Amino acid sequence: MPTVPCVPMRFRAVDVARATSGQLQGPDVEIDGVSFDSRSLLPGQLFVPIVADRDGHEFIPDALERGAAAYLTSKYRGDRSATAIEVADTVEALMALAADQRASFTGPVIAITGSVGKTSTKDLARAALGASRATWANARSFNNQQGLPTAMLNMPALTEVLVLEMGMRAFGEIAELCEVAQPTIGVVTNVAEAHGDRVGGIEGVAVAKSELIAALPAEGVAILNFDDSRTKAMRAVSAAPVLLFGEGKTADVRIGAIQLDEMARASFHLDTPWGACEVHLGVSGRHMASNAAAALACVGAVGGDLAAGAAALTTAGLSSMRMEVVHARSGAIVLNDAYNANPTSMRAALETLAQLSATRRVAVLGLMAEITNAAEEHRAILEHAHALGIEVFAYGTDLYGIEPVDDPIAAVGSTAGGVAVLVKASRVVGLERFVAGLVR
Repeated sequence: MPTVPCVPMRFRAVDVARATSGQLQGPDVEIDGVSFDSRSLLPGQLFVPIVADRDGHEFIPDALERGAAAYLTSKYRGDRSATAIEVADTVEALMALAADQRASFTGPVIAITGSVGKTSTKDLARAALGASRATWANARSFNNQQGLPTAMLNMPALTEVLVLEMGMRAFGEIAELCEVAQPTIGVVTNVAEAHGDRVGGIEGVAVAKSELIAALPAEGVAILNFDDSRTKAMRAVSAAPVLLFGEGKTADVRIGAIQLDEMARASFHLDTPWGACEVHLGVSGRHMASNAAAALACVGAVGGDLAAGAAALTTAGLSSMRMEVVHARSGAIVLNDAYNANPTSMRAALETLAQLSATRRVAVLGLMAEITNAAEEHRAILEHAHALGIEVFAYGTDLYGIEPVDDPIAAVGSTAGGVAVLVKASRVVGLERFVAGLVR
């Protein structure tokens, strides 16, 4: 499997000033990548203070102590002790710097978005592509105006394929990210009720996600979910050729004969324009078959080794808190899917729980944020869980129509004797903090 030496593309402070229309203060220095978090900054990086709930400028001294080579600033006060690049807005400057660096990268840039599964698809694509191409991708869910350019600027110099997850909470955000990343291949996993209250419902979500496909060049490739009608309809805005993946009989990348083991890990046959292969996933959830098909479509689109990519998915893992299986000392299975939640992902997680080999199945569920028709959607999830034979404990919200519990660990009770527990909510709930207690 090709490895990418973790040596980021180097650039100089004078290049940063040029790309950002900034003013260089202090000596020109060599810079090795960027960070907007002083706590995880590596020596030699450029520190980018973000002005949000807290003003990142407060952490410039800490970043310099940790070895920052230079820093961006919109509040330069004449401190000559370190190299600074004074800019009007640090986030805009970060985006401009990434766009400047993108111009020198000649390999495929794969952008992935969707309401459900974009991070998992990104993780699987990185593993599958990495079996035959030196591949880099953004970490975890670094998919916004700070995370995406940071991933680009930390890309190792020998990278052959760049994979970038793109998120959105409003119209125009994906288009803005595309201006920076200039993707040549675009993947849309699906369209669901996620952030729908910000864009006028699910149809608005479809429009916002389609910004990726509209941004592709004619010589690129659009990879779309055949089984989701709103995603499939994005063919109409694509100037690039389209590849459709899914279970439909006429899909270009076609999933067949799905089987699940006792941990709900999918095995299936995949027919593609580049040949057929057998896929055995190491992650739980029938819905992961669709994500894996999209990932392998990326392998084919860049001319990678399909068989090697499929083999890599047997051991590929996902970012934390996404269908993360934890085994308790009691023998219980705890399914930590607490990173985010919307009605579609909630149903998929519940169905995965129902497919696990267990004597009792319990779901600890929190708020699904930023969705339209919230009360109706939450109650529908409760009904779906009960239809699957799953006990439900709600935490922090009464929208499910049941009394929420103050202590999910106490509510679940003993996890001995073959119990399986799902923990899932939107990120704002922070429900993952109960996972360790359930495991103990």
